[in-house]
Amino acid sequence: MTTTRGLEGVVATTSSISSIIDDTLTYVGYNIDDLTNNASFEEIIYLLWNLKLPTASELEELKKDLAENAALPKEVIEHFNMYPIKEVHPMAALRSAVSLLGLYDEEADVMEEGANFRKAVRLQAKIPTIVTSFARIRSGKEPIAPRTDLGFAANFLYMLTGNEPADIEVEAFNKALVLHADHELNASTFTARVCVATLSDVYSGVTAAIGALKGPLHGGANEQVMKMLTEIGSVDNVDSVIRQKLADKEKIMGFGHRVYQQGDPRAKHLKEMSKKLTELRGESKYYEMSTKIEEIVTSEKGLPPNVDFYSASVYHSLGIDHDLFTPIFAVSRVSGWLAHILEQYSNNRLIRPRADYTGPGKQEYIPVEKRG
Repeated sequence: MTTTRGLEGVVATTSSISSIIDDTLTYVGYNIDDLTNNASFEEIIYLLWNLKLPTASELEELKKDLAENAALPKEVIEHFNMYPIKEVHPMAALRSAVSLLGLYDEEADVMEEGANFRKAVRLQAKIPTIVTSFARIRSGKEPIAPRTDLGFAANFLYMLTGNEPADIEVEAFNKALVLHADHELNASTFTARVCVATLSDVYSGVTAAIGALKGPLHGGANEQVMKMLTEIGSVDNVDSVIRQKLADKEKIMGFGHRVYQQGDPRAKHLKEMSKKLTELRGESKYYEMSTKIEEIVTSEKGLPPNVDFYSASVYHSLGIDHDLFTPIFAVSRVSGWLAHILEQYSNNRLIRPRADYTGPGKQEYIPVEKRG
């Protein structure tokens, strides 16, 4: 057997959902640039789940279904009050709440295709409400119920802040959602597929995916980027701090990617929105710091920024708490997880790789009284 650490370069399955070929990301064959500049996130959800863009009536039906399923069971809201709020990371809260949701879905263990699609709608609709409700409760505020007259991106920002967002804020957040929706067999998506390949339920698959996304080498990178920007403090400090980090061989979060060789095609879209939003907020220093960091790291290490790098300053400019950045990743990526879960169910085979054993061999059992 050939051993490949991290399964790098290993093709584990076939998929019709998304592709990364020659540093180009596509969803069902549509270039990510085309979709980011033109599509609503609701269109992306439909595309990933149905492998085609919706008609006007199909899109309206999906929007209606999402709006009607966005409210949470009161038991989930009440459960947040049982958490040790100050110590709990929002990703841990999200993981627990999604698992809890499965207890209140009568179709949770129904494996029929239509039931799985209905569960996908419920999860996609409810995860934004989970994130915003937890964020408000931990701040001593009442959760805000979702509105049926707002789109997906606008509704999230409204439920988080209580204010109807400006057009540029909705545009920025919609772009972020589109860009994060799917990314072939990333760690969390592969985790979801491994889970449901056992014919476990949709809620288990998404809970498992959230657990994988929680790690700083996957979804937590943009939170760490914002932490770095905050610690650096000003543009004048960038050069000395970043060069010292490089000299100390410290990893600079938000740079490089396992798959892309020439750069992450998603990064440029969030870089543009970072410039606009930081200017609007009077905090251009975060964009200026980011571009200077990019210049140094790219020239010194040959590593271009990935999607996490500029998403940090975009989310900060939207007034979002830094530890909510990864849950927001999940708000988007659940669309891709669900697409892959449905695809896995449709042509399932248990995922069971082998391991190359490197431990000792030919050992014999020694009774405990004779062991030294």
